[in-house]
Amino acid sequence: MPALQLLEANMAPPLLVILSGPSGVGKDSVIDGLRQLDRPWYFAVTATTRNKRETEQDGEDYIFLDQETFSDMRERDEFIECAEVYGRWYGVPRSQVRKGLKSGQDVILKIDVQGADTVRQMFPEAVSIFLIPDSLSELERRLNNRGTESSSELQVRLETAQGELTQMDKFEYRVINKDNFLGQAVTNVDAIITAEKCRMVPRLVELI
Repeated sequence: MPALQLLEANMAPPLLVILSGPSGVGKDSVIDGLRQLDRPWYFAVTATTRNKRETEQDGEDYIFLDQETFSDMRERDEFIECAEVYGRWYGVPRSQVRKGLKSGQDVILKIDVQGADTVRQMFPEAVSIFLIPDSLSELERRLNNRGTESSSELQVRLETAQGELTQMDKFEYRVINKDNFLGQAVTNVDAIITAEKCRMVPRLVELI
């Protein structure tokens, strides 16, 4: 086989990358940083029934749905996984992941810790990355600064986050998103994906 054909035959197939972590750890900020790298990645968009924040764009940050539409999609099994989190529903549309994989792009999936567990079971060849804060006090300060939760909701999120941090050993990679070092966290995630594309035995992800 000619060298060029051999190279093409051994090109790495698209990856499914799970980016997860507790609420307030900065998943959205890291995703924004990854977008700016302009890599050939497909960012799967999660659907949710929660209200849109002022800075968010429908179809880009989330797919914002009313409860009835979300329920109809759930009944038609249109989500890879979905769950109720903090009183709102979140789900990953199959169409989002399918579209990215069929295009040959690596699919980046931002998802909560509960959902990540489901996706890992469905796709054991997915790359799983867990974002953590530098400290719990730092996480609490970020949630406070967001100003999107009441004091009782904030307490629930902090308690949940402590439990979610105990799930870290279920992931393959850990990345610290430290205050004022967002660029380093983005660089680390980029390096993980780059290394995975260089594996001698590539991961093969098949959409169910």
